[in-house]
Amino acid sequence: MTDTASDPAAATGTSAANYRVLARKYRPARFTDLIGQEAVVRTLTNAITSGRIAQGYMLTGVRGVGKTTTARLIARALNCIGPDGNGGATPDPCGVCVHCTGIAEDRHVDVLEMDAASRTGIDDIRELLDGVRYRPTSARYKVYIVDEVHMLSEKAFNALLKTLEEPPAHVKFIFATTEIRKVPVTVLSRCQRFDLRRIESDDLIRLFSDVAKREAAKVEPGAMALIARAADGSARDGLSILDQAISQAAGAGDQTVTEQAVRDMLGLADRARVFDLFDAVMTGDAKSALGMLHDQYAAGANPVVVVQDLLELVHWLTRVKISPETARDPGLAETERTRGVTMAKALSVAVLSRSWQMLLKGLSEARSAPLPLQAVEMILIRLAYASDLPTPGDALKTLQSGGVVPAAPKVTPATTPSPAPRAMAVGSSGYSPTPQSRPIAEPVATQTTEAVALKSFADVALLFERKREIKLAALLKRSVRLVRFEDGRIEFNPDKGAPADLAGLVGKHLTQWTGQRWVVSVVNAAGEKTLYEQDEERAKADPLIKSLLEAFPRAKIDRISRAEE
Repeated sequence: MTDTASDPAAATGTSAANYRVLARKYRPARFTDLIGQEAVVRTLTNAITSGRIAQGYMLTGVRGVGKTTTARLIARALNCIGPDGNGGATPDPCGVCVHCTGIAEDRHVDVLEMDAASRTGIDDIRELLDGVRYRPTSARYKVYIVDEVHMLSEKAFNALLKTLEEPPAHVKFIFATTEIRKVPVTVLSRCQRFDLRRIESDDLIRLFSDVAKREAAKVEPGAMALIARAADGSARDGLSILDQAISQAAGAGDQTVTEQAVRDMLGLADRARVFDLFDAVMTGDAKSALGMLHDQYAAGANPVVVVQDLLELVHWLTRVKISPETARDPGLAETERTRGVTMAKALSVAVLSRSWQMLLKGLSEARSAPLPLQAVEMILIRLAYASDLPTPGDALKTLQSGGVVPAAPKVTPATTPSPAPRAMAVGSSGYSPTPQSRPIAEPVATQTTEAVALKSFADVALLFERKREIKLAALLKRSVRLVRFEDGRIEFNPDKGAPADLAGLVGKHLTQWTGQRWVVSVVNAAGEKTLYEQDEERAKADPLIKSLLEAFPRAKIDRISRAEE
């Protein structure tokens, strides 16, 4: 019988006073319970089994992956004596002996935990090290666990060095940190380092599903996937979110954790709405994009999170573009998989890369803006405007071929209303990022060859200018001394600064542009003056320029333009 006078939970008829959050309730009790850390578990298991136990361990990784848990498991493994009290150090602690239970309940006198975030000074370390020379009270080893060790001061680290390098045989140090780069290399060199990885989403989903089953909670698969994604590789963060979601659903009718409820709780935009928003932006429909953004904002979505969702979508589409098997992930919804493949086929890598850069820059702007919603609106407008622009590579090719870069067409809203404006069409018809009602700029057709009359070497240099080969045209004017010119053949003597392949490039371009084979070769003859030198002589002979040079003796002719006849 329970004494209600001494048990408040029993007196009230509830167990709320004894409730433990899921992250603590389901903390791993054995090395085999650590998910996603197979390499660390294997190394520690073999070391303990073979008796190769180091004097110091450094555990590093992001928050919530099991650093402190692993440290406590090491302490239990080193001090376990088995159910009969005669066992030795083991990688599979019994969990029932006095040492295992004491360490699990944070009350063992020989296992000292210190939070370096709140005790950073040298006096704190000295207080901790004062007990190093004393043997453990009851356990096999005295274990010092220092969490967030990177927060220690420089003097505290220096005080720790000597003891850490040559500790007594009965002392073991275990450090945990999320900022391994802030730990001095002198400390790292005295420890065995273990990097705990971020936990994969599939492993997190399996863990959360098992916990939900034990808690008799119903969670939709879509909601579980959202929780795993929001956890970002952290089991503790994910369990905290799951705990909150279960509590939120406790007042619902069937007490089921739905995907929409998790989205509302986390302030996430609906995945289908993210597709629709990116679709509208890529079609240049800024008006529809802003309307969708305001709808999501009214539904509780954080504008900054919307940009993060767009970034994630662009990254995923780029991966699908490069590696189509990415879209075969069984965790994806069928609609999402189909729309993603169709959109990835319609968008080039250059456009996706440009969108990524613009969104990434816009994300920092939205975070620092006084009103994030306005900043995100400007991001979407910029993206919609950029969707009409050619990529730098396409613009360069058009200019090099003698064409004109088409101007950005004016966006015309779709005349046919639909529930999801410009939503991606799924099926055999495919998807085009340009709405049917929007005018499409046709590329300017350019001919590879054209009738060109080249009567002199000056005409050749002028042709290179018209074809936007500015660098080659400048070289022909300033660095080439003509020796011989006739139809289909050029011989010249280049200056020392001219590139070695100049003759080959000139011949290749002339043959391509005129449709006639041109042989361009380099000879050792002196040759004529360069075109620039000839133009300079003619300019100096002009009466007006001659008078100006006489009036200003130190003046120089900086540039000479040849008029086309």
